[in-house]
Amino acid sequence: MTAGIGAEFAAAISPVRLDIRDREAVADAIEAIRPDLVIHTAAGRNRNDWVTNADGAANIALACGDRVRLVHVSSDAIFSGRAGREYTEGDLPDPIYPYGAAKAAAETAVRAIAPGAAIVRTSLIIANGGGGHEQLTYDLVAGRIDGALFTDEIRKPVHADDLADALLEIGAGNFSGVINVAGADAVSRYDLGVLVAERDGLDKGKLRSASGSGRPGDIRLDIGLASKMLHTRLRGAYEFMRASAVPN
Repeated sequence: MTAGIGAEFAAAISPVRLDIRDREAVADAIEAIRPDLVIHTAAGRNRNDWVTNADGAANIALACGDRVRLVHVSSDAIFSGRAGREYTEGDLPDPIYPYGAAKAAAETAVRAIAPGAAIVRTSLIIANGGGGHEQLTYDLVAGRIDGALFTDEIRKPVHADDLADALLEIGAGNFSGVINVAGADAVSRYDLGVLVAERDGLDKGKLRSASGSGRPGDIRLDIGLASKMLHTRLRGAYEFMRASAVPN
C-alpha cells in the first residue's frame, strides 16, 4: 500500500471483532458503526467453510443493502480452468471444488442483495512473507510438511499492497458489478514457489513439482478492465518478487 494511503487509514482504524456467520451481529455492527464503505475480505480458516464463505457474504450484503457502499472480494477459484484462455468479467462461474462453489454462491448473493456492490475477483496474494503460498513454500523447504507444488495450476498472483490500493480506489468510486484485480504475470504454483525461494534466499532445490491436483488448472484473470479503469498499477510476480528478501 502506498505510504500516504496506508498512513491515512491506519490512523483511523479501530478494530471490532465480529463473526460474519451471525446475521444479527453483522447487522448490529453496521448499524452501530454506520460506515461509508465496507470492504469484505473475510474468509473461513477452513477454505471449505460454506457458512463463512457463502452465508457470511450474504449477511454482509444484507447489512449493507443500498445504504452502505460494498466492495466484496471474490476469487479466481470460482472457475474450472477449462476455458483455455484468460477469464473475463463476463464469464460465468463453473466451480469444481467446494471453496470455489462457496465463493461463486457468495457472488450470487451479493449481486442479488446489493446490486450496487463491486465484486472484485482476485488471485493468489503475496504479502512480503505473510501470504499463504509464501508460508507453504517455507514449510516445504524446511521439511515441516511433505508435499509438492503444482506445475499445471496457473494463476496471476497479486501483491497485497497493490490489491489493497485497488480495493480502496474501487471503494471510493461508484463502480458496480464484477472487476478482475490480479497481477500482470501468469505463473504456476511451482514457479511462484521458486520465486519465493529465490527472493528469500531459500534452497529452491528442496521444492518438488507435481501435476494433476484435481483443483482448477489455468484460471488466469483478464485484468484489461482494471488496467484501464484504475490508477493503481497491478504489478506482475516477476516484478514485485525482485523486492528485497523477506526475513524468514
